[in-house]
Amino acid sequence: MSTARLERFLAFSIEATGYSGHDLLGTGEAQAYLDAADTAVGGDLVDRLLDCFEEARDIAAQTGVPLPAVVRRELLGDTRLGPVARNIAKMWYSGIWFALPRAWVDAYGAGERNVTVTVDANAYIEGLVWPTIGANPPGAKAPGYGSWALPPRIPAARRDR
Repeated sequence: MSTARLERFLAFSIEATGYSGHDLLGTGEAQAYLDAADTAVGGDLVDRLLDCFEEARDIAAQTGVPLPAVVRRELLGDTRLGPVARNIAKMWYSGIWFALPRAWVDAYGAGERNVTVTVDANAYIEGLVWPTIGANPPGAKAPGYGSWALPPRIPAARRDR
């Protein structure tokens, strides 16, 4: 897989998740998530999504409109690309590729593996949901004796997103 393509995927993922590239790479799941999206909807459609994201960045830079607003309008608002973009964001948080709805598949097609599936054995453990809520994944990382007796604390940096 090309390094440039993975970098493009990470650039989109940074915007989609609100996490830094360092944090996303630290999960060890970037390539697996890109591969899962390719398998589910096809590499050409993922490339189109990444192209659209780059176009959104250019529009934001040229117009001064905040990038999140341009992404919502140009990418998330697109009937073909929006559901795929949202699935990628959900995948980073949950470690699961969620099957796209039947109506979407009927309209645009999908890969043979467009099924709801945990991406790989580490995806649950590395899901962004855990650092977002300030907790460890139950049964997967030792949180420390008695730590589940206290409610999770959301780190201050995450509250402002």
